[in-house]
Amino acid sequence: MSSDDLGVVAILQDPVRRAVYEYVAAQGREVGRGEVAEAVGAQRTLAAFHLDRLVEAGLLEAGFRRLTDRTGPGSGRPAKVYRRAAGEWQVSVPARDYRTLALVLAEVVELLGGDERAEEAARRAGTRLAEPGEDLAGLLRRRGYEPYEEEGRLRLRNCPFHVLAGEHPMLVCSMNLALCQGMLEGSGEEGVTARMDPRPGECCVAFF
Repeated sequence: MSSDDLGVVAILQDPVRRAVYEYVAAQGREVGRGEVAEAVGAQRTLAAFHLDRLVEAGLLEAGFRRLTDRTGPGSGRPAKVYRRAAGEWQVSVPARDYRTLALVLAEVVELLGGDERAEEAARRAGTRLAEPGEDLAGLLRRRGYEPYEEEGRLRLRNCPFHVLAGEHPMLVCSMNLALCQGMLEGSGEEGVTARMDPRPGECCVAFF
């Protein structure tokens, strides 16, 4: 943990600011100030203040685009829009460094050719994470995947293993799939399968 990480997380202590951040993060697209204000039940000026503070902290990114299809004279200026930033922050008091050890262990698994064993272990771990009859979307949300529905599929907006997947994509993504399959089995939900279906900026697994 760095002091910068702690400062960024402290920014979210304000309940309105946290609601603003959670709404923007959940959309997976750019949103304007008016939409955010309406969603969190705040005045537009207050929402704008919190949005810009979140940009300053590095939690959101800002840009400009037209929010309507109108063009030419009278169409107005492009509006300021926001989306979640790509950065990652972690806070642990006292400081802990599980990420480095996880990267080392992932490298060891690859060097030893233990991919299949790792997938088996991940699947067992996923089964233990779920309670029989537990709602799958709720379970995935609790594990940080940020699930959302699209065209009858349950997609995952966030990869909880983003850093590891960047360093060891084949191993980590296959283990993540096995983990999701294990959670699906443990919950007992029927008629659904977990498959690889990667999208830019999202988890590589989706539920069909």
